[in-house]
Amino acid sequence: MKNTQRNELAVCGFAAVKTLEKNNYHKIQRLYFTEDRAPLFGGLCKKMAQDKKPYNLVKDPAELEKLCGSVHHQGVVAMITPPTILPLNKDITSMWAEECQKAIVLDRVGNANNLGAIVRSAAFFGIKNIVIPVDEAQSSITTSSYRVAEGGMEFVNVYSVKSISFLLKDMAGRMVRFGTSLKAKKQVSEMKELCGSKGAIIVLGNEEKGISREVEENCDHLVIIPFAGMNSKDAVPVVDSLNVAQAASIICYEVSK
Repeated sequence: MKNTQRNELAVCGFAAVKTLEKNNYHKIQRLYFTEDRAPLFGGLCKKMAQDKKPYNLVKDPAELEKLCGSVHHQGVVAMITPPTILPLNKDITSMWAEECQKAIVLDRVGNANNLGAIVRSAAFFGIKNIVIPVDEAQSSITTSSYRVAEGGMEFVNVYSVKSISFLLKDMAGRMVRFGTSLKAKKQVSEMKELCGSKGAIIVLGNEEKGISREVEENCDHLVIIPFAGMNSKDAVPVVDSLNVAQAASIICYEVSK
């Protein structure tokens, strides 16, 4: 939840705020917590006092709900300056290619909780780069995504692009471009071998439509997560697909082996 008057974003959830304290406490402009959480944030309060920033103990948890717009605040809310999502440029993508890095590109993943869960998985498996399109259908960094990421936001860089297809065309030959599709012939377990000595860009689509046709056409490989009975004749999955965040966890694991 954003405070537009102060240009702040609410970060709630114990793990999210604790990780923020440990790695980027200077981002916190104001801090609010319940009495039972107070002993756990003594060190942060001292830092806030040194920086002459306010921190407050609140008696009614409903006050935290008003601040962050969620009942899932877990007794603490930190107000931060909204993260800047930098436009992706050739200097950055050239560095990715040179260092054989990995990047996850989200093709209109509109649910903030899914974005947060994908960030959490990416951080867990050491993938530092997330790319989102400048599109109304794509979720950006929100209070919900920050909370669900469980601290993962402090370990990834989120970039924006106007066109995923243009990005993929530009990276042709420099990084291996993967897309996810139920029509794919290759399995995610083959991704590491297919990368060889190059970095990887992995495009994940939304649950309803998957990745767009134009994006598919600009991928080197389409991959699928095998489902039960997949190798039998005319096999179809019991459900249409995994949740995109669940799929991201499996893919992050496979490409990072």
